[in-house]
Parts: sequence; structure tokens; C-alpha cells
Amino acid sequence: MAERRAGEAAELCRKLVSGNDTSVEPLLLLARALQQQGHFDAMLALAERALALDGRHRGAELQFVEACIYCGLHDRATLRLNNMEARAQNDAGLLQHVAALYAHNASHADAHRCYQRALELQPDDSRTLYNFAASCVAVGDIDAAESAYSRVIGANPADHDAWQNRSVLRRQSTEDNHIEGLQQALASLPTGAAGEAPLCYALAKEHEDLGAYKVSFDFLSRGAHSRRRRLRYNVQTDIDVMQKITETFDTAYASQPAAKAPLGPIFVLGLPRSGTTLVDRILSSHSEVESLGEINDFALTLTRLGRSTEKNALLEASASISPENLGAAYLQSVASYGGSSQYFIDKTPANFLYIGLIAKALPGAHIIHVHRHPVDSCLGMYRTLFRMGYPFSYDLDDVGRYYAAYSQLMQHWYAVFPERVFDVSYEALVNDQDGVTRNLLAHCGLNFEEACLAFDRNKAPVATASAAQVRRPLYRDAVNRWRRYENELAPLIVRLQADGIEI
Repeated sequence: MAERRAGEAAELCRKLVSGNDTSVEPLLLLARALQQQGHFDAMLALAERALALDGRHRGAELQFVEACIYCGLHDRATLRLNNMEARAQNDAGLLQHVAALYAHNASHADAHRCYQRALELQPDDSRTLYNFAASCVAVGDIDAAESAYSRVIGANPADHDAWQNRSVLRRQSTEDNHIEGLQQALASLPTGAAGEAPLCYALAKEHEDLGAYKVSFDFLSRGAHSRRRRLRYNVQTDIDVMQKITETFDTAYASQPAAKAPLGPIFVLGLPRSGTTLVDRILSSHSEVESLGEINDFALTLTRLGRSTEKNALLEASASISPENLGAAYLQSVASYGGSSQYFIDKTPANFLYIGLIAKALPGAHIIHVHRHPVDSCLGMYRTLFRMGYPFSYDLDDVGRYYAAYSQLMQHWYAVFPERVFDVSYEALVNDQDGVTRNLLAHCGLNFEEACLAFDRNKAPVATASAAQVRRPLYRDAVNRWRRYENELAPLIVRLQADGIEI
């Protein structure tokens, strides 16, 4: 299972289960193997069998909740988490497991409450402090987050992620920054240590804030290289998938009958760091709209119906899935979050891969594509240390090639689904916030509300790389940022131009 040889693991687990009818652990092992294969319904059934054997088995309860999330049964997940939280008020370890699953279930305020209680139980535990700090960022308490990260560093200076997370919370100044401490921490590391990347990203951010751009980029490239060499990734795999998508979801697919679906879903998508969170906050400041954040429901619904996690196999299966069934299953999954607004936002950047499926399965959906200048877009990803996903972002050649493939895919969607995608330019939004906001709302069939211009006052949780920035009023600092690093980014610019991207 560790090597993701899921088929072999599942076969061995079935043999183990057959000889241990009354044991919980083999059932949970088999459930994990089936999860790796995309058989989420079977995963859930096994978790339920395990709970029937032992209703208070911690591992079985946690796996049941996770299976519910994968199956789009968010209400059942919430109910079980509520019960577990009530029993865990004096168990800091279980509270943190519950909190992590609350966050996975898009319930960030609930996660914050659990982390807060866990911290009351063990106030000096650095891991608990770290988790609490991250939850503070999600709910918008940036001062508390900075204080908590500082306490983490004081208790455990080797928690290098805490250093990096603290640096991105605010703009650093000459009088108040962490550069000296960061440099000392970096100097103390052995060559090639895992902490090199987060410390270098933190130093790049703080030096950029102080206007030391050459020094900033030197640290950035060092940190990105450190991160990249730890990954087994080939960007050509993702490029091939995007090419296969264009071949599969062609004009013939687009001409097939679409499902009948109500208005309501608003998909905000595009590359990460392109302004999707900003657009999400603007729209969700409207009284008739709520954001579910970066949920994985569309991809998980597709995986569940296609019964595979292997990219090419799932791609082949997805074209034959009934749009009616896909749309209905997705809407049922989202409805189980229990939202009450007429409109909801699914702000998952990578949904740009599924625009063809979304267009057919949810013809009443609004698809908002957010983009920015190509070099700023690539730089925005390159200068971000993502905790999960986006492995192409740590090498300038990789990020340039990925951007070109994404651009070609978007051009394909415009051609085969004309007028289905509404484009929002980040630069246009920054330069004309009022005008672009009004056009955006009108496209979604919403009346203009002043609150949408004051998105920074939106109190709803947000758990993205932009969580701290979107608590500020609209700013122009990120427009044409790439000009500061034009010499350093020359290889990226050459790569983009070679692939036909206009700079």
C-alpha cells in the first residue's frame, strides 16, 4: 500500500479479511486499499462493518468519516464528527484528528474550535500550537496566528514550516522582520536538509517585502530547487493528460445532449495564485451567495462514478458517464454540506480540467475563469510553497511547460463550449474593481451589492494560500511583479514564447 500497488494490496487484504471475520483492523486495511483504487462506496461499507464490530473504535470512526467525505455524504460525516468531538473534550489527540477531518469537510470554524480546546489541554505542545495557528489563519485571526507561530518556533526552532508560515502572514518592514533569525536557522542546517525549502521561501518573502529583489530571488530559486529534488515528478505526464482531455472532449462530445440542471453552482477556477480566492471573496460577500471553498466534490464524484484513481483510465471512463448522473451526484454531494443560500461557489482551481464535463453535467452552472499575465501567473506559483499538489511549480521550465499546456486547454474549451466560460482578468479587476465586479455579478444573475466591493470585511473562513492577503482591501502590489525579476525569469520567458505564449 505504501508503494500504491493498490490492486495487489486489495487482494492480500481480502485474504486477510476472510480469515479474520471479527477483527476490525483487516477491514480497515482493505478499506484503505479500495480507497486507493477509487472504490469509495466499498470503502464506506467496510468502515460501517468495522463500526458494527466495535462502535467506538477510533480508527474505524475516523475512516468512516473520511469515507463519507469521499462519497459526498458530508452531513453524515458532520454528525459523526459532532459526536466524536463531544466525547473528546479531554482528549487532545482525538480532538486534533476530529479537527483535521472537520477541515477536510470544509468546516473550518469547527476545526478551529477543536484546535482551541486541544490547546487548552496541552498549551505547551508545539504541534498543537502549530495546528491552532493554521486554523487561526483560516478563520481570519491573523494576529493570533502570528503569535502562535512565534510560540511554536520558541518551543521547537526545528519546525521550519512554522517559520515560513509566519513570514507570509503580513508585510515585513525594516523595523520588524525575522530575517536575522531565519538566516541563523538556515545556517545551522546540514546540506540538503528538509528545512531548507521553507526557510528559503520565508527569506525570499521577507527580502522581497524590504525591496531586496536580487537577494529575494536567490533564496527563492534555492528553496524551489530544494523542494523539486525531493519530488518524483515528470511534467510531461500532466501535459499528456491535458492533451488527452482535448482529444476526448471534442466537438462531438460537446454536441451530445446535456443534462437538465438548475441554476446555482458557480465554479471559480484557473491556475493557483491567479486571483481565484479574490473573486471567490467578492462573490461570496453577496447576500445570496455562499462559498464552499476549495472542495474536491466534482473530482471525487467523477472518481466514484468512474471507479478509478488512475488518470488515463478515469479519463477514458469519464467520457461515457451519463452527464445526468454526474450532475445529479455532484449536486447531491454538495447539498449534504447543508448550505442555505440559493447560489454556492465551488472554488477549486484545478476544475479547469473538467470544464467539458461541468458544461454538460451542469448546464445551469456559471463557470468563472480567472487569469493573469502569463509571467506573473508562473511567478506566483513558483514563489509559493504549496503543502499539497502543484509539483510543477518548483522549476521554471516545468511551470512554463505546464502553463502552456493549460493555456492550450483553455483555448480548446473556448472553441468547443463557446460563451460558457466567463473570463476575469486579475489586472482588469485591480484596475477597475467596481466595473469588473458589476459585470461579474450581472453574469451570475445577481444584483449589485456594495458589500461585494468590501470583500476584505467578509468574515467567512478561507483556507487557501491567499488566506492572509484577502483579508486586506484590494492592492496593486502583485501586478507586474515579474518586472522586478525580469533577468532572473529570462529562461521562463523564453520557454513561454517558444510555446506561443505572448508576453
